[in-house]
Amino acid sequence: MVSHSPAIRVESLAKSYGKVDAVKGISFRVEPGQTVGLLGGNGAGKTTTLSMLLGVLKPTSGTIEMLGLSLAKQRYDILPRINFTSPYVDLPKRLSVVENLRVFAGLYGVDDARGRVGVLLEELDLVSVADRPYANLSAGQRTRVSLAKSLLNSPELLLLDEPTASLDPDVGDRMRSLLERYRAQSGCAMLLASHNMGEVERLCDVVIMLRHGEIVDRGSPAELLTKYGRHTLDDVFLDISRRGAQ
Repeated sequence: MVSHSPAIRVESLAKSYGKVDAVKGISFRVEPGQTVGLLGGNGAGKTTTLSMLLGVLKPTSGTIEMLGLSLAKQRYDILPRINFTSPYVDLPKRLSVVENLRVFAGLYGVDDARGRVGVLLEELDLVSVADRPYANLSAGQRTRVSLAKSLLNSPELLLLDEPTASLDPDVGDRMRSLLERYRAQSGCAMLLASHNMGEVERLCDVVIMLRHGEIVDRGSPAELLTKYGRHTLDDVFLDISRRGAQ
C-alpha cells in the first residue's frame, strides 16, 4: 500500500567534506505518485544528495524522511519499500542476468521471485541474455538489467540516476514508457537525476535545479520554460548553469 505521507521530505540537508560544502542546506519534497527531476551540472550536488537518500553517505546536518519514516532511525523499515537504479553501480559480474535478479529478489523478500523475474525479463527485453554473465553485457544491456533490479520489489519510491543512459533512442523510449506505466499502475513516486532534458520534460511533474550544492530554482517544466523564455529545458539548464559561472 502506498504511503499518504510525502514520499521524500528533505529539510536543511547538508554535506561537507572538510572546508568543501557539497550540499548546502537544501529542502524539498516528493509527493506520492509524483516524479521530481533533480538537475544540475557536474559538482552541483546531485550524486551527493542521492547518496544521502540511499544511506550511503551520512549527512553533515539536516533530516531525511522517506514514506513518513526517518532514514536515520528507521532505515531498515524503509529499504524494502524503495529501490534505485544507476549506470554507475555494477551488479556482481560473474553471475548471469537471471542469477543476479533472483539474488536481489531474495534480498528484497519478493514473493514468487521466479515469476517476478520472468515478467521483468520479458518487459525489459532481456530474455535472450538471461543466462549471459553480467560481465559480458553491453552498457545498454546493463542499464536494462539495473532497471529490472529496481522494479523487483514493486517499490513505492524509485531513485533513478540516469535510468536510460547508454540506451539507443528506441530502447530508451520504451524504458521511459515502462516507467510511466509503472507509476500509473502503482502510484510510485520517483526522484530522477538525468542529463536528458527530453526525458525530464516527459517524465517530471516538478524540476529542482541545483547549482554548487544549492537549489537555485524549481517548478514544473512548463513553468520554467515560461519563466526563462525558452523553448527547451536544455536552454533553461544552460541559462542556470552559465549564470553560476559568471
